[in-house]
Amino acid sequence: MTNISFGLKTTPMRVEYRDILRVWEEADDLPEIADAWLWDHLLPLSGPPNGPILEGWTLLSALAARTRRLGLGLLVTSNRIREPAVLGKIASTVDAISGGRLIMGLGVGGTRQPADTGGIPGPNPAETEYAAYGLPLVSPAEGLARLSETIRILENMWTEPEFDFHGRYYTLEGNRNEPKPARRPRLLLGGWGNRTLRLIAEHADLWNIPGPPHNDLPFLIDRARALDTHCAALGRNPSDITRSVQYIVDYDDPTTTRHTVLDLIGAGFTHVVLSLRAPYPDKAAIWLAENIITPVRDQL
Repeated sequence: MTNISFGLKTTPMRVEYRDILRVWEEADDLPEIADAWLWDHLLPLSGPPNGPILEGWTLLSALAARTRRLGLGLLVTSNRIREPAVLGKIASTVDAISGGRLIMGLGVGGTRQPADTGGIPGPNPAETEYAAYGLPLVSPAEGLARLSETIRILENMWTEPEFDFHGRYYTLEGNRNEPKPARRPRLLLGGWGNRTLRLIAEHADLWNIPGPPHNDLPFLIDRARALDTHCAALGRNPSDITRSVQYIVDYDDPTTTRHTVLDLIGAGFTHVVLSLRAPYPDKAAIWLAENIITPVRDQL
């Protein structure tokens, strides 16, 4: 299985820039690691609520300037935090700084989650985060419709010399975006709901979903089959979409991590993002390559 690729993720929560930079610069020298990722939150999602957290796109720009090879992006950008055309300009700038290495990771973002929708149990962390930054929560249906419009806006910004856009939620007059990416950034969409998977089947180059312990293997397989069904309905080859999954690494138990990664690959996921918990150990990227990635490849 030569098409398997690996990335790493450094969640910028309760960790300093210099520590993230250390991991990314180390990974940049390791061909075993194809890409590196941040996230897009403004408050910590766990632990003390007053813990430090770095803004994703600003941080990504800094890391793009300090690396030379890694693909890079946010896993995933919240479509609710920035206006689409402003996001498109930010992304185009990061792509220019990186020399064309941006992967455009994008998701619906925070939405209202009624208790009877079958969603993830427990309080909705977006409520506190979005209230703190003056961002309104919308219904899941509206969030998805806004994401669809954002995708169309980004595509136009990256290809058209000038365009107008008149959608239900966003209106642009005479948008111009220069410099354009030298090549269209690959679009990664995250999510697992049926309506989101339909949008992924329409537009995405990569699909990403959190793996264990957030989602177990049977659920992941079910969602992958649902994506196949949407692709078939649209006449798209499911193999055109790279299946990407996240997994949080256990530094103390690399054996379990390897077994889980092999199970994920066996389920059809060909891009595995290994998420690192802070504080990062010394030579964390090298540890990933030597203890997880290379042994897994040897068993494929």
